[in-house]
Amino acid sequence: MESWVVGYDGDSDVERHAGGEPQVAMSDCLFCGIAGGTVPIDKMYEDDLVVAFDIPREYPWRQAPVHFLVISREHLPSAAAIRDEHGLIVARMFATISRLAKDAGVAGSGYRVATNVGDDAGQTEYHLHLHCLGGRKLGPKG
Repeated sequence: MESWVVGYDGDSDVERHAGGEPQVAMSDCLFCGIAGGTVPIDKMYEDDLVVAFDIPREYPWRQAPVHFLVISREHLPSAAAIRDEHGLIVARMFATISRLAKDAGVAGSGYRVATNVGDDAGQTEYHLHLHCLGGRKLGPKG
C-alpha cells in the first residue's frame, strides 16, 4: 500500500492516505473484522477474496428494498487504493454482485453498483466495498 501522509481536517491533524482516506488501523476496521470472522454477520456469500452481506431492513442506511455490500478481504481503504495487482479482487467483487443480484431477483429490472471515495463522497467505512441497490426504480440520487 502507498505511504500515509499527514493532512489537515478542520481543527485536527489526521493521517491520510495519498488518495485522501483517513488511516484506519486494520484492527479497528469493521469490515476487516467481518472479513476475518471476528465480527459476526449473516453472510450472503464468501470466498477467499470477498465477503457479501445484506444491509438489514431496520438499518437507517439501507437505501432500497435490495441493498447489500460486497467487501474485499484485503484491507484497501477505497477504490483510490486499487492498483493493477488488485484486478482479481475487483473482478470477483463485480462477479459476486452479478450473481447475488440475480438471486435477489433484480438482475432483469436493473440495479445500481456504487462506491464512495473520501469524505466528500460520503465514505464512512474506509475499506473497499461496493453497494448493490435495487428492487425499485432508482432516481439519480438513489
